[in-house]
Amino acid sequence: MNRLNCIVVLTCAIGLAKPAHASLQVCNQTSQAVRVAIGRFDGKVWTSAGWWSIASKQCAGLITGPLVAEFYYLYAVDGKGGVWDGGTHFCTTTNNFSIARRGACTTSGYDRRGFFPIDTGQSPDWTQTLSD
Repeated sequence: MNRLNCIVVLTCAIGLAKPAHASLQVCNQTSQAVRVAIGRFDGKVWTSAGWWSIASKQCAGLITGPLVAEFYYLYAVDGKGGVWDGGTHFCTTTNNFSIARRGACTTSGYDRRGFFPIDTGQSPDWTQTLSD
């Protein structure tokens, strides 16, 4: 292949490449569908949101755009008793939610769940995998 052909091939390959986008996604490598909630701190307010339903062997984007925090928090549950949790508590509900608080969950009518931390290392893009 001559130099001109190499330049044309390289230019076409660059033109066809998908642009990179930053995000937080969760991949479910279990044999069951899972429901996922996320917690985070934006520098001013602690918030939690859910639920994302992720089928077995599938992935879902929870945050689109560059990640701005080092830590995010996840809670996940499947329909067969599997739970991915931790010691950082956030408010949740049984239906889809977005809650701007962490404390006084039960006195405010919310459920209180323990979320596990994800240390992204301040990477603008992160994939968290759930497995059996």
